[in-house]
Amino acid sequence: MRWFVLILLSVTLTLVSWPVFAISWNRTDHLFSIERSKNKNLVQYDVRLMENNDLPDSSPVTVYWTLENGRQEELNTIEREYAYGIDSQEKLEKNKFRILLHALRQREIVVEKIGGSFKAIVSINGKQSILEKVYIESKEILRGLPKVLYVELFGRTKEADHPIRERIIPR
Repeated sequence: MRWFVLILLSVTLTLVSWPVFAISWNRTDHLFSIERSKNKNLVQYDVRLMENNDLPDSSPVTVYWTLENGRQEELNTIEREYAYGIDSQEKLEKNKFRILLHALRQREIVVEKIGGSFKAIVSINGKQSILEKVYIESKEILRGLPKVLYVELFGRTKEADHPIRERIIPR
């Protein structure tokens, strides 16, 4: 496992500009994941936390694959730029960011601290909710090319902590 962390760190250093990486961080907190009908692999979204448990001033949200066998991998360029990657991360205030995902362009997600940990807040059925999971149902139309049939958002309402979900059917 140590070798994996060292390899990941060296790859990250080559892909990330030094000023962003110069921020000291020692752990991450899980925000939410995307499950797909295609297989059991998950796209995970976490926040990087600095030693004082605050978010760094830029790019606090990271995204990666957790494969069926438990291994973690980076997204490839197509996945990062057109499917599951982060389109933008904008700092709103200390420890509060707005992020837009390529997979959910129509939904603004705000990352903020609630109850001692960071959560992803999004509108689900018109209610501000803590996003826990996104499920994508798709079918393959051409070799390897999926067509999204629907996307479901799962979470808990921010105010009353009730389970909530919404199905989005693409046009």
